Order: sequence, then structure tokens, then C-alpha cells
Amino acid sequence: MTRQPEAVKGMVGPGTEVVYGDVLQRESLLSACEGVDVAFYFIHSMGAQADFADQDLQGAENFARAAQGAGVRRIIYLGGLGDAEDSLSKHLRSRQQTGAVLRASKVPVIELRASIVIGSGSLSFEMIRALVERLPVMICPKWVHVKAQPIAIEDVLRYLLESIELPEGPSKVYEIGGPDVVSYGEIMNEYARQRGLRRLMIPVPLLTPYLSSLWLGLVTPVYARVGRKMIDSMRNPTLVQDESARSAFSVAPMAMREAIRRALRNEDQQFASTRWSDALSVAGYEQRWGGVRFGSRLVDSRTIHCKATPEEAFAAVERVGGDTGWYYGNRLWRLRGFLDLLIGGVGVRRGRRDPEHLRVGDVVDFWRVDALEAGRLLRLRAEMKVPGRAWLEFEVTPGVQGSQIRQTAIFDPIGLWGLFYWYSLYPAHQLIFSRMLRNLASAAEDASGGRRQ
Repeated sequence: MTRQPEAVKGMVGPGTEVVYGDVLQRESLLSACEGVDVAFYFIHSMGAQADFADQDLQGAENFARAAQGAGVRRIIYLGGLGDAEDSLSKHLRSRQQTGAVLRASKVPVIELRASIVIGSGSLSFEMIRALVERLPVMICPKWVHVKAQPIAIEDVLRYLLESIELPEGPSKVYEIGGPDVVSYGEIMNEYARQRGLRRLMIPVPLLTPYLSSLWLGLVTPVYARVGRKMIDSMRNPTLVQDESARSAFSVAPMAMREAIRRALRNEDQQFASTRWSDALSVAGYEQRWGGVRFGSRLVDSRTIHCKATPEEAFAAVERVGGDTGWYYGNRLWRLRGFLDLLIGGVGVRRGRRDPEHLRVGDVVDFWRVDALEAGRLLRLRAEMKVPGRAWLEFEVTPGVQGSQIRQTAIFDPIGLWGLFYWYSLYPAHQLIFSRMLRNLASAAEDASGGRRQ
């Protein structure tokens, strides 16, 4: 259920039905809940301009009534850990009040209360990631020493799935967490270690929650609105007090170190199988200076229409590099290769194995073929020396009277130098990559006897 069905439909499997619904519009929930046996409730309003706590309660009340009227058997809600409600931050209090509103209906509710979720998309994890990636030296307020019980996103999913099959009965609250009791600072240090970063953390006990929120908004501006609402909750320990989940579920949560390792590895796997055209469309991002951030990666993507067929367009893509060159700025590419040689890199002297065809693992100047789908996709992985990891991807899809070519530059920066490298070269990349794509389309049309519009 989503407020933007058209944006989501392309991202789900054939067995998934996408329906419109908005918990703040009660009438929209009536048809959405029809025929539903179990509903997962993952909604919060922290990104709202209005009072998020009031919207959370209103949304939960509307959904609970609609679910009761539709005969839903069970609601499974993911909330937040914390002590007695009156001592909680506004964010954690809202999470627990939302669960109470859902349980007030006649629909049985399984509420899972979790601490920090380790995985892409978890706000706590993304804030930790942003701080560690951007700041070599961190001035840390007292909340970095607060204890938490982080849990891997995969373990959360296992708990959620097992909640479907729990025996029928009244509403129940389960507290879930990993085996490690650690501080935010320890999570930051472990993330930095696995990313190969050296970070100095300087404790400043006088930094208030309000100043912390301003500081967070300064260094991680993408989280400014939500982060300032959430930062106060970091003063609350989020530890499991009730161990009943151990006997009710078969899940054996993994340790914090393994959770971070798997989160980073899963991002690589997800990245390798992602169609950036779909991801960009669903995210709803418009092109902006610096590109778009997905997890730890920065992405700059553009498309062009080509009158050549998809097969002809991809043939031009597959000829890139070597004697063909890079369709624009070949002298600049050679200069980049020469500079790479000076610092001990591979340069551009390697050329390519075959002028027309590629296979996975082939060398293309200072790139290597990372993925190849005949007629559709070519992804090159950079082997020049850069402060991070870089890829250049071309995707060809059928278009109206021809084809569409999408060119995507992806960079996974390591630390502050990686960010400096990306943003300082971004204007040059804009020029080179945009003209490269235009000339590539022209070459495909010339080869096909067509003419680009």
C-alpha cells in the first residue's frame, strides 16, 4: 500500500499487488484493506512538516479502524525499544504510542520493538554512516556513549516473517535485539574499521541535544529535518529487558560486527543487480548538482534517445575504449591515464582484447568489464587509483522509434578525500559524460544510417 502506486509497480514481482492508500485519508483505506489477512505497519511521519507525533497517532487510528472493519486477522508493527514511556524522547514515545493505538482496536497486534537496525535505509544506520564517511575527526556529544542493542536488518525480517505464523491470541509486545550491548561510538568505530577509515572521536560532554541536532544537520544535511527530530532519542538506552522473544521465535540474531559486514556486502550485491533507471524513477529524485546518494554511493545518471535500434546502440556501447576511444575528450582520458601511471596505477596503455566484442573480466583501458548482458547492459569497474570505488554503466532499452541509452557514473567514496575527489571533478564529469553520451548516440545512428533528432 502506497501513496504513489505508479512509482512502485515497476519494482515488485508479478505476484505482488500494489494498491493506493494514505493513512491520513481514512476513506482510502477501506478498499486497500479488503481481503487482507495480515498487515505489516511500517509507517511513521518524521519527515512531515507538521507535528509528526500527532500524525502518527491519527494514521494508526485510521488504519486500525479500517483493518478491523475489513476483518484483518493480525497487524504486525515494528516499533522502537525504550524504558518507561514518560522518560522517553518524543520520537520513541511516539513509536510506542502508535503501537498502543493499534492494539486498542479489536485486531490482534504483534509489536516488535527494536533498537538500531543495521542495514541500508535504517535512519540510525544511515546517520552513523554519514558521520563516519564525512568526518575524519568527530566532536562527539554524550549520546555516543549511550548503550544500544543493534540488530541486523536480516534478523528483523526473520522476526517479521515468523510473526505471521505465531499462534492466535491477544496482542503481544516482543523486544528484539542482537547479542551485543554497545554504544553508538562503538558502532561508528566498527563501521569505520570495516570501511578502512581512521577516525578520531573527541568527547564533548557539554554538547546539548539541541546543538547536536544543529551539528548533525550541518554535516549530514540530507537528514537535517528528520535527524533533528530524532537526535533527542539517542539519549535513551535501547536495550532488551524482556527476553520472551527468545522462546517465541527461532531467530538467533547475529553479532554487531557481522551485521555491519553483511550490510556492506548486501549493498554490493544489491548494487550489482540494480537497474538505476528503476531506482532513480522510484526514488523520485531530480537531477541535481553532485548527483544522487544511494547508501554510501554517489550516482550521476543521464539518458538520451537514439534512432538506432537497441542492438545497434549497444554495438556502439560495446566498442568503447581502445582504438575507438571514449567518444569525447580522448586527450583528457589519456591525460587521466598518464596521471594514473605517475602514481602507480595501470594507466590507459592496456587497450582492449577485441575491438568489437567484450566479455566479463575483459580489460578496457583502465577499466574492467564488471557485468555484461548482451544487447542491454555494460558495467565497467575502474582500476585506476581513486579514493574509493568507481563504475561506469551503460544500459540500452527499446524506445519510441529507436532506443534509449542510459549512462550512469557510480562512485563509492572512501572518507573525506573520496568526497572531495567526486565533488571537485563533478563539473568536468558533467561536461565529459554528457558529450560522450551524445556522441555515442550519434555514432550508433551513423552506423545504422539513421540521424539523431
